[in-house]
Amino acid sequence: MDNISVITMLTLSGLNGTANYRVPLFTVTLLCYCVILLVNVTVIATIIGDKNLHEPMYIFLCNLCINGLYGTAGFYPKFLSDLLSPAQIISHAGCLLQGFVLHSSASADFSLLALMAYDRYVAICRPLVYHSVMTKRRICVFVCFAWIVPFSLMLTSTITSTSRLCGSIIPKIYCVNWFINSLACSVSVTANVIPGFNYTFYFGHAVFVMWTYVYMIKICLKSKENMTKFMQTCLPHVFCVTGFAVSFLFDVIYMRLSSRALSQSVQNFMAMEYLLIPPIINPLIYGYKLTKIRKRIQHLCQMLLGQNYWVSGHRTGCHFFTPPNQVVQIKCFVLSVVQY
Repeated sequence: MDNISVITMLTLSGLNGTANYRVPLFTVTLLCYCVILLVNVTVIATIIGDKNLHEPMYIFLCNLCINGLYGTAGFYPKFLSDLLSPAQIISHAGCLLQGFVLHSSASADFSLLALMAYDRYVAICRPLVYHSVMTKRRICVFVCFAWIVPFSLMLTSTITSTSRLCGSIIPKIYCVNWFINSLACSVSVTANVIPGFNYTFYFGHAVFVMWTYVYMIKICLKSKENMTKFMQTCLPHVFCVTGFAVSFLFDVIYMRLSSRALSQSVQNFMAMEYLLIPPIINPLIYGYKLTKIRKRIQHLCQMLLGQNYWVSGHRTGCHFFTPPNQVVQIKCFVLSVVQY
C-alpha cells in the first residue's frame, strides 16, 4: 500500500495576480451575467408565449438560449464567488460537475446549431417538402437527441476523469476534463480515446454546417427571392455559428497550447470568451434580425410600458397621460406628418 494521500480539493489558479482589481472585475462580470440572463430569458419567454413562434427555427433558437443559460450557470456563480473569496478552491466532485456542465453545454451548442442549419437547408433548398420533413414529431426527436447525445458523451468522458490525482492546481478559472486528466497519477487509454472521439464527432457537426451553408449560398445566388430569404433567416445563424466557433477555438487553443508569454488577463479572457460572447450575441442577433421575434418583443414592451405612454409619450414626446380622444388626434397628426 502506498502512502499517497487522496486529493479531494483543487485550486483554481487563474485569478492569481488579480487581487488589486477583483471588485471592478466582479462588478463587470455580474453586469454581463445579468445581461445574459435578461436577453436569453426574454427570447425564451417570447417564443414560448407566442403560438405563432412555435415553428422549427424558433423552437431550435429557444433551446439554444436555454442551453446558453445552462452553460453559463455552470460558470458565473462559482466565478463570482471566487472573485470575492481569498482562496479559489473547489472539490474534486464539484470540479468534475463543472467540467461536465461546460462540456455538455458546448456540445449541445454544436448539435443545436447543426439542427438550425439543417432546418434552413430544407426551408431554402427543398421548400415544397419542408412541412412534411419538419413535422412536430420529428422536431421533438431532433431536440431530444440534441440534448441526450451530448449529455451521454460528456458523462462518459467525465467518468473517465475520476482517476486518483497527484496534483491539485488547475491553471484556469474553471474546471475542464483536459486539466483534470493532466493531474491524474496515471492516464488510461480510455481517457484519451473518448475525448478524441468526441472532438471528431463534433468536428463532423461543424463540417456539416459549413457544407449546408456553402450549398445554400450556391442555390440562393440563382434566385433573388431565395437570397432575400437567406439574408433574413440564415444570416443571423451564420453570425452565431461564426461567433461560437471562433470563441470555442480560442479556448481550445488556449487549453492545448497554453503559453506563459500571454498575460493572465489575456488567458482568462480567452478561457471565458465562449461563455461570454455567444450567450449575449445569439439572442441579440436573432431578436434584432428575425422580424417575428422583434415585433413580438416590441409588442410586449408596449404592453409593459402602457399604451398611453407608448403612443403619446414615447412616439410623440407629448404628456404621458393624454386622454383617449387626444391620443387619436395625435396619431392622425403623426401619420399625416410621416406621409407628408
